[in-house]
Amino acid sequence: MCVLSLAVAGALQIGPLAALRVDTLRPVSGIPAAIVGEFREPVAFQQAASGQYFVFDRRAHTVYGIDEKRTAAWKLIQIGGETGRVIEPGAFDLAQNGTFAVADAPRGMERVQIFGPGGNILGGFTLPGRADARVTMGSLVLNGVGSLQYTGTSFLISQPETGSLFTEYSPAGAAIRSVGRLRQTGYEQDRDLHLAMNAGLPLVDPTGGFYYVFLAGKPIFHKYDAAGVLQFERHIEGREVDEHLRSLPTRWPTRKVQDREVPYVIPTIRAAAVDPKGQLWVSLIVPFTYVYDMEGDKARTVQFQAAGTVAPTSLFFTRTGRLLVTPGCYEFAPNGVRPPM
Repeated sequence: MCVLSLAVAGALQIGPLAALRVDTLRPVSGIPAAIVGEFREPVAFQQAASGQYFVFDRRAHTVYGIDEKRTAAWKLIQIGGETGRVIEPGAFDLAQNGTFAVADAPRGMERVQIFGPGGNILGGFTLPGRADARVTMGSLVLNGVGSLQYTGTSFLISQPETGSLFTEYSPAGAAIRSVGRLRQTGYEQDRDLHLAMNAGLPLVDPTGGFYYVFLAGKPIFHKYDAAGVLQFERHIEGREVDEHLRSLPTRWPTRKVQDREVPYVIPTIRAAAVDPKGQLWVSLIVPFTYVYDMEGDKARTVQFQAAGTVAPTSLFFTRTGRLLVTPGCYEFAPNGVRPPM
């Protein structure tokens, strides 16, 4: 079983360098290795209020259910282009009531489907137009429906091509509202690159409002109130990411998509999530995670260690405050204290 003892170690500096401390978190639990070994590319690991776990295996085009005691896994959704199945999936998100959403792209069209806890189809919609891969990490597209967040009653999707940072949709696919102005990037004359630099992750703050974390280029996040009014903007900075930022190109490579050349943009941010206290956790392209308090100030620098250093591809906070991380399907205690047995 992939369960390691928890240790919080700090590369604790003395005096003025105390701000350089890195908290190392080790798993307190996790999905057994025999089960994790069945997955090809788990890119989401989440838990419903009922206790049931869900794993989204992107490469296998499959969503798995796992019982609360982590003794067995079963397939809820399998590969296919028809309704009720998924093909070329890019995102998964779970509501606390156990319903979940999967975004995929049959025939290049961006589709969102809603499922019950047992995998029964509840509804869904298709967005107009074709999916454009603007920000990618490996073979995973992070923009568009790849940025999906499902609240149980609506969806948040990054869509800078609309002129706003993200759009909130109803379960039937009706646009409810758009939030956020595009940032200045210096690439305004190159529409594709400008939009790529405005792609991001819209996140619900459980204490109220929203965060928006820009995926590529110079890392920045915005905080909005519940009405969609910008509260503040913060730059994501630190010695851990300095070298990556210095190496960012001024001219981005391109690749051919259908009949035109589009920029090939890799992210600065791998994953992000908001904890129950309203703190923003941002995992960088380098294997470190910054934690920001509700005022937008950096509170911690965290590194995840299991069999080796873990570079998160997803972060999810459970109702009990545990932090679930892929790859590896590990479970961490974010505050560094082992919960009572």
